[in-house]
Amino acid sequence: MKRIFLILAAALVALATPAAAQTITSPNGQLSLTFSLTDSGVPTYAVDYKSAAVILPSQLGLKLNGAADLLDGFAAGEAVKSTFDETWEPVWGEETHIRNHYNELLVRLTQTATGRQMNIRFRLFNDGYGLRYEFPRQKRVSYMTIEDERTEWALTGDHYAFWMPGDYDTQEYDYFESRLSEMGQIAAAHVSTNASTTRFSDWGVQTALTLKSDEGVYITIHEAALIDYSCMHLIYNPETKVFTSWLTPDAIGNKGYIQTPCHTPWRTAVITDDARELLASRLTLNLNEPCKIEDTSWIKPVKYMGVWWELITGTNSWSYATEGNIKLDQVDYATLKPSGTHGATTENVKHYIDFASKWGCFDQLLVEGWNIGWEDWFGKHKDFVFDFVTPYPDFNLPELQKYANERGMRLMMHHETSASIRNYERRMDEAYKFMVDNGYNALKSGYVGNIFPRGEHHYGQLMNNHYQYAIEKAAEYKIVVNAHEAVRPTGICRTWPNLIGNESARGTEYQSFGGSHPHHVTILPFTRLQGGPMDYTPGIFRMDLTDIPGNSSKVLSTLANQLALYVTLYSPLQMAADTPENYERYIDAFQFIVDVPVEWSESRYLSAEPGDYVVIARKDKKSSNWFVGGVTDENQRTMTVKFDFLEKGKQYVATVYADAPNADYETNPEAYRIVEGKITAKSAAKIFMARGGGFAISIREATKADRKMKNLIIK
Repeated sequence: MKRIFLILAAALVALATPAAAQTITSPNGQLSLTFSLTDSGVPTYAVDYKSAAVILPSQLGLKLNGAADLLDGFAAGEAVKSTFDETWEPVWGEETHIRNHYNELLVRLTQTATGRQMNIRFRLFNDGYGLRYEFPRQKRVSYMTIEDERTEWALTGDHYAFWMPGDYDTQEYDYFESRLSEMGQIAAAHVSTNASTTRFSDWGVQTALTLKSDEGVYITIHEAALIDYSCMHLIYNPETKVFTSWLTPDAIGNKGYIQTPCHTPWRTAVITDDARELLASRLTLNLNEPCKIEDTSWIKPVKYMGVWWELITGTNSWSYATEGNIKLDQVDYATLKPSGTHGATTENVKHYIDFASKWGCFDQLLVEGWNIGWEDWFGKHKDFVFDFVTPYPDFNLPELQKYANERGMRLMMHHETSASIRNYERRMDEAYKFMVDNGYNALKSGYVGNIFPRGEHHYGQLMNNHYQYAIEKAAEYKIVVNAHEAVRPTGICRTWPNLIGNESARGTEYQSFGGSHPHHVTILPFTRLQGGPMDYTPGIFRMDLTDIPGNSSKVLSTLANQLALYVTLYSPLQMAADTPENYERYIDAFQFIVDVPVEWSESRYLSAEPGDYVVIARKDKKSSNWFVGGVTDENQRTMTVKFDFLEKGKQYVATVYADAPNADYETNPEAYRIVEGKITAKSAAKIFMARGGGFAISIREATKADRKMKNLIIK
């Protein structure tokens, strides 16, 4: 585990009178949080930012099934205040050191009528707060069934929101932008054309949810350390302007099961008047426990290619044979006639390895559809569909792993569980051991489909416990995990850094399923990425997919925008998602994907406005090189990029990959230009971004060979 550098850890204890309000302020004094009990003993809190109300008095508590609720009738006991300040070093991340500095308030409460104890812990950082419920071991209560959790965020106005509809099974939505008061009408219209069986309310939304007040204050509501609990959604009341927590139910309708001593996940809000500070916030990570893996030397960021996009676009298929009612334990694949479209063949995988390995920058090659069972993917015999160890007849695993190793690469494993967790868990040790025995150390897992066997939801407590079990079991085998269709991350990657990636949002695959709105990638950093990195799978170079039989989609992005995503959408796991043939069409632009690293020592957030644009600069962890990415929404704009983050007194060479003047995500998406020139920390450049466009810049220190190079000029 990385060494922890402790700056300060001090506790200041104060006893409060039972009914007295308790207030703490953030270390910089700009935020204040006040806890109090109402006359009827209801716990409440309120938050001010720069002396103005941001969260009005908001109620707290739990509603229980089969027992008296923990909502009111409380008396205040001891209140403990403390402060904490440390700097810790992540295994991987957007920087090499993270400061964890907060003031804390722990309020001990006793319900007068029942004698039950419920504590509430608040942590107030410079950029926001977290709160959670804690239940000490006690005679009055041991096991509780949660009917509802009542954690509120009472807002000061009809804020502008960047949101997606509530759903217990997927976050794969395009984002909406609207006033809070308009969400119900928009959601109802969306459901009328996109029915979902797990939608629970037109006023339900998912976290992370980002808001902007008319006064210019940003609020991002989320949760941290989601362990052994149901995923939290939010329900909005347009009359009171209050968001209330709404937990994912299980198959019989209960929201969760807890046993003392225990605590809930943190309920969080990041608060600032500078959108760039939302991107810089590490509040979610700081509310998670330190790393539990003693030796992390085997956990490495990964840049990879894969037999994937050709499957997503319909060029080839996952299945070896003609799809149909084929049961895993009854099929002799040697007797089946191949479909002729199988993508994971020995020959095709070697083709990818040949292309990827010659560039010297790719660590691994993902291969989907390598193992038997895909003919019954959606589960006529779901509990037996995949065994995770048996290759198809046309996939020579030992030969391919050897072929990759000889070229400086590995194969990346793929486990599609089809959401049959009973089948996966009983085969997991065998599957992980198979990986180790065959040279795999990285895994992409998938959970496409309805949960089998109980009809649970993807975001319920049972499934969250499964995802956590899979991560911890993988750590025993020194395997890093990239989980798709799992619950959205809540900073657990600090504690278990072998969770190197998640999907849990609408990724690049949807560009082949009809497209994603250009604003999508300008919102993700303020919402989904607040909980952890995303395996977005960028790097598409061929935008018109309509000549592929059965595909009528176009990628709603420019090529320069695709390059920028390697910087703006942070992940220690980055894929060059397109095919070798498409990269060879624009091999000069592909050079940026070759050059851009996946390990960073420093990140600077240059310009940002959710839903409009994002510009970020990052420094390579292994060199003095910098990389800059910028993306815009459906509006073209020209951004001024200042290079004052560079070391003063040095000269650098910048290579700019930008939209051509006539580029447009709808009419001319593959038009780009590459400009090179010298810069210093005093330089600035105005860079055009087309509609749905962007730019990417690689920056290296100048050498003697660059003496005659002209200064950077972008016309």
